[in-house]
Amino acid sequence: MNDNIMKIEFLSKSQNESFARVAVAAFVSQLDPTIEELTDVKTAVSEAVTNAIIHGYNSRDDEMVYIEASIKETVVTIMIQDNGTGIEDINLARQPLYTSRPDLERSGMGFTVMETFMDSLEVFSEKNKGTKVIMKKKFLSLN
Repeated sequence: MNDNIMKIEFLSKSQNESFARVAVAAFVSQLDPTIEELTDVKTAVSEAVTNAIIHGYNSRDDEMVYIEASIKETVVTIMIQDNGTGIEDINLARQPLYTSRPDLERSGMGFTVMETFMDSLEVFSEKNKGTKVIMKKKFLSLN
C-alpha cells in the first residue's frame, strides 16, 4: 500500500469536534480497522481537538484547528495543531487529573486518554504559539 495523506482545517467551534472524529475515521477506514480500533482513533482525536478548542483557544470559536493524517503501510500518524495559548508545563499537563480549566469541570484525562488509545503520543508546545499533538497507531495487517 502506498503512503497516503490528508489535511483538514476548521474553525475552533465545539460542534466541529464531531466532524474531526468522523473525517479522521473515514480516512483511517482504508486500513480496514476493527470497530474497536476505529473507536480508539475517534476517541483520541476527539480529546485532542477538544483540548485545542477549550485549552488552546480558551473556547474562542474564531480560530483554526489543523489536522494532518498519514498512513504508511499499517501505521496511521495523526497530527492535531492549534496556534493558541500553548502549554507552560507539558509534563504537568500530561499528569492524570490535571486541568488548566477546573472552572469548566474538565476531567483532566485528555492526554491520558490519548496515550491509552494510541500507540504513541508526542506533545510539542510553546507559550503563546500553540500546541501540536502527534499520535500514532499501528493497525493489524489487512486481510
